Amino acid sequence: MAENFDPGALRQWWPKPAEPRPIVIFGAGSIVGDAHLPAYRQAGFPVAGLYDPDREKAAKLAGAWRIPAFEREEDALAVADAIFDLATPPAAHAAILAKLPIGAAALIQKPMGSDLEAATAILELCRTRKLKAAVNFQLRFAPMMLALKDAIAKGYLGEVVDFDAWLALATPWGLWPFLKGLPRIEIAMHSIHYLDLVRGLLGNPLGVHAKTIGHPNHEVAQTRTAAILDYGDRVRCVLSVNHDHDFGRKFQACEFRISGTSGAAYVKLGVNLDYPKGEPDELWIRPTGAVEWVSVPLEGAWFPDAFANRMANLQRFASGEDPELIGSVEDAWQTMALVEAAYQSSAAPATAIAPLPGR
Repeated sequence: MAENFDPGALRQWWPKPAEPRPIVIFGAGSIVGDAHLPAYRQAGFPVAGLYDPDREKAAKLAGAWRIPAFEREEDALAVADAIFDLATPPAAHAAILAKLPIGAAALIQKPMGSDLEAATAILELCRTRKLKAAVNFQLRFAPMMLALKDAIAKGYLGEVVDFDAWLALATPWGLWPFLKGLPRIEIAMHSIHYLDLVRGLLGNPLGVHAKTIGHPNHEVAQTRTAAILDYGDRVRCVLSVNHDHDFGRKFQACEFRISGTSGAAYVKLGVNLDYPKGEPDELWIRPTGAVEWVSVPLEGAWFPDAFANRMANLQRFASGEDPELIGSVEDAWQTMALVEAAYQSSAAPATAIAPLPGR
């Protein structure tokens, strides 16, 4: 198989819709300026405008990108045939979804509500209003991850039997002021991406063992997580996540190692290193039958290209060009259930170790 491996032939992009619909963005936070708007402009998706209750913030961001800022929420909701992009905090999702036109298409910023109860309410709301809704778990759509999934599907790794995620870095949590005081941070707001990606590659695990904690140097609820996803006796899946390795770039890391029965892959997630500027992503594959690792030439990065691919699938599903909506609210609810199980595991006592017998 090694002689047939062509790294340049691996799929990295989602096809564009034939006639893109206008996008209406709710929210004017940093993620909109760092990822949504750059991605949509690069992809040629029309943005009808954005709305945020903080009109000054909305006007500033809209002015920088030369797009309209809606003065009233009603005006944003009235845009005909729009794709509604909810780049809002989790507590705000349901109220906006309840106002969208029946049958509208919507992209919901992760997480899908603050917890599984909220996610269930959002799911029921989307079902009732017949919304074509997806959650913005866009890591699945990063060029490196599309290529990885394509490589796995083509058998270049054999059967996947190991998945390791290792993060040791310094994350600037201050960029997201709405996180202050929230009881759930690391898994719900960050590692949720990795849990969703693993589900996309390996399916739903049987269960999870997890521990998530904060750090003495700050007040963020949790910034360090260790988790084992149970896939039975053939697959080992482990995540080690530390956002407080703030000792310079030299030994920081943000990487996945995926091993199969006959090949392997290595992924570097560059955006998290010196976020939001980031570093280049990397994908290396040692395909079945090869003795050397091969670097896959990437045509884009997680930020912002995954956001364009994520939107492309939603646009194409809304127009009937794609038969499947990847990361639909039905599928995303299962990622939220995995997150909930991880928090429950973290709160539960560990298996006690037997004491030394008395003399």
